[in-house]
Amino acid sequence: SSKIRNMEVQSADGVAVLEDCIGFSLTKTISKVEEKLKKGVLQDCQDDDIIPRVGNEMGAEAQIRFLKAKLRVMQEDLANIVFECRKKDDENQNLGTRLKDTEEENSRLQRTISLQQSQIEKYKMLSQEANKKTEGLQQEVTALEKVLQ
Repeated sequence: SSKIRNMEVQSADGVAVLEDCIGFSLTKTISKVEEKLKKGVLQDCQDDDIIPRVGNEMGAEAQIRFLKAKLRVMQEDLANIVFECRKKDDENQNLGTRLKDTEEENSRLQRTISLQQSQIEKYKMLSQEANKKTEGLQQEVTALEKVLQ
């Protein structure tokens, strides 16, 4: 994802071009292909699905236009995919931040629960001691009432 972040989408002759930091030049690549087509150096690939079978009947310039149009579509698709990837990366970072915050909140709540449970135990003990005192005092009151009668 860091590699995708470093890529930039640029526009060349109305075509979205995704340029990597390696120094890839679409213009140079197209020029080389055009030169090879004009010289007839390029091999004719029968199994290649890039140009449909009708393309064999097209002239070199028509093939180049077709390939450029196909390239534009692919570049737009690539730009959309890069955009979606960046969007997903941002969403992933946001979710990571939310997860971290939630874990911190959970930890804080666990400490609060632990503290409150300790206090509950303390108050239970105090309540039991108070009940014992109350029973003892109740017995004294009962004994004193018998003495008074």
